[in-house]
Amino acid sequence: MTISTMRSKYTALQISLHWLVFILVVVAYCAMELRGFAPRSYRPLINSLHFFCGISVLILMVSRLLVRIVYRAPPIVPKPHPAMTGLSHLAHTLIYLLFICLPLLGFISLYYRGSEWQVFGIPMPFRTEPDEDVEYSLKSWHALLANAGYFLVAIHAAGALVHHYFIKDNTLLRMMPGKDKRHSR
Repeated sequence: MTISTMRSKYTALQISLHWLVFILVVVAYCAMELRGFAPRSYRPLINSLHFFCGISVLILMVSRLLVRIVYRAPPIVPKPHPAMTGLSHLAHTLIYLLFICLPLLGFISLYYRGSEWQVFGIPMPFRTEPDEDVEYSLKSWHALLANAGYFLVAIHAAGALVHHYFIKDNTLLRMMPGKDKRHSR
């Protein structure tokens, strides 16, 4: 594929997965941050929403990785400095790791809690004998990484905005919904 025939945007599938993960992450974070404002009787529903979003994010992030292997990223125009490209790759790697590890830590901590739970109406495995020490340790790591996620997502969003408004390249536009102007004739 030559430069003139390359896509200027990510595929519709990549864009959809990106924004769906974003929405699910926002809902998962809001569920935990705002649950204290809801009546205590809503806690199981809020927790279930958080679990649903977390498991969905895990599935979609693995899907995003597989799709990324098949469809390369469209080029940034004008081409950025190699150091900027390296920082971008580092940030994206950390985002993928974070949003794969967070749901896994949550899932494993629920396993060690030793009580029945389910996601999508499917009963999930659990230990017959709870291990509160392991559960607490896993939940602590989950919370620590979730808090780090605020900063990582902020850096990611700020980077896209800096590219768009200051560097004036197509970094942000590549991930925005809509037609690829290069192929819209």
